Amino acid sequence: MANKKKPDENLKGSLYAVFGVGIMIILLWVYCFNLFIERF
Repeated sequence: MANKKKPDENLKGSLYAVFGVGIMIILLWVYCFNLFIERF
């Protein structure tokens, strides 16, 4: 069996994508929460 050593994939782009989506979710939640608080 040939032991093929595949170079590690660069996951930095995936990390940035996950952080970007997370920040967008947090900002959307804060906006909706602020909208809810301002109505009462």
